[in-house]
Amino acid sequence: MTDTSDANKERNREIAQNEEARQVAGSIRVSTSAIAVVVLVGGILFTLGWLALR
Repeated sequence: MTDTSDANKERNREIAQNEEARQVAGSIRVSTSAIAVVVLVGGILFTLGWLALR
């Protein structure tokens, strides 16, 4: 009975570690996308402002 319980605990630990890794990767992906959007919008606004001043 203890062997089964220990095996389940170890399996649950591995599942938790894998889930944590997935969440970190997802967060990095979202952050990178957000930064790319901000840079793109900033570039467009800068260009429009520069053209308006010319």
